[in-house]
Amino acid sequence: MRILTKPSTAHCTLNLYVRYLLAQPQGAGCCELAEILKTVSHDSVNRFLCQERYEPKDLLDELVSQGWIDLVGGVVSVDDTVLEKPYAQRKATALLGYFWSSKAAQPVLGLSLVTLYYTSLNGLRVPINYRLYDKAEGKTKNQYFQEMWQEVGPWGCALAPSRAILGMPPRPISMCSKTTRRDFLVGVAKNRLVRLTPHQPYQRVEALEIPEAGRLVYLKGVGRVKVFCQRFKNESCRYYALYLPDPEALEAAAAADFEQLHTQHWGIECFHRAGKQLCALKRFRVRLKEAIHTHIFCALRAFVELELQVWHQQLGNWYELQRHLYQEVARQFILQSPLMGRTA
Repeated sequence: MRILTKPSTAHCTLNLYVRYLLAQPQGAGCCELAEILKTVSHDSVNRFLCQERYEPKDLLDELVSQGWIDLVGGVVSVDDTVLEKPYAQRKATALLGYFWSSKAAQPVLGLSLVTLYYTSLNGLRVPINYRLYDKAEGKTKNQYFQEMWQEVGPWGCALAPSRAILGMPPRPISMCSKTTRRDFLVGVAKNRLVRLTPHQPYQRVEALEIPEAGRLVYLKGVGRVKVFCQRFKNESCRYYALYLPDPEALEAAAAADFEQLHTQHWGIECFHRAGKQLCALKRFRVRLKEAIHTHIFCALRAFVELELQVWHQQLGNWYELQRHLYQEVARQFILQSPLMGRTA
């Protein structure tokens, strides 16, 4: 975060911009915010986005300082998502590139966001660290994950999640398991090499017969894990490897344990979707790297606000806020505004 040497006189602030993203998730333009407020210029909004230096640590610091999350015993999920920008100018916009989209089943133009998502024992579900993929840094998404995972420990001091659920397998996976000594569930590609005993040759995981209760195997680069197969209606499969430090617990792990962990991981998918639909996560009209980073931080902070209101039972779900904002306006328009060309 940028350190101020004197009190700020900026007209556009974090609180103001976050409220704007929640109220106008389909807009997110400097000029539009200026038009709505009348008292803030678009230059003021642009300066806010370009000059502030919010970091992922600032997000976790607020969550911890306010006592909103319990740092012990929760579940950490990590996954990436593409913030599609199909009409943006690639050479003019920072961090823009082509990234694989499972939704489109092809590379799409946009930004890649890697998020560490935490489910606290008190029920709060929030992002606690993130990265925007920058090809100039020469790192992989899995290296970003390793950095993010190692950072949150010192940040949170007492952060001790019971399990990690990985949307993308770190390479090597053993680095995660050895440094954290925690359980983890990780998706593995169908061509990952496994073997049934330490002395048998490796084979592709898709070649195994995997019962519903899972199968114990040795995953190359990791060690002994239990592999589960999630089957879809089109008869395709997605494979997951469950690692538990306790061998007896690993052997006893059943389909119900896998389903519980997989359901918890689904929360990060819902978060990414809600961030795009409700918090303008991918709707920005700035090109500089600093401005993009500030916007992404504000969008994530906007999601935290939604989750807090749900957690405090002020909202039933993330989507209620928008309905509450516009229902009364829509009702007045429908009932009171006459049409120019009246019909019978």
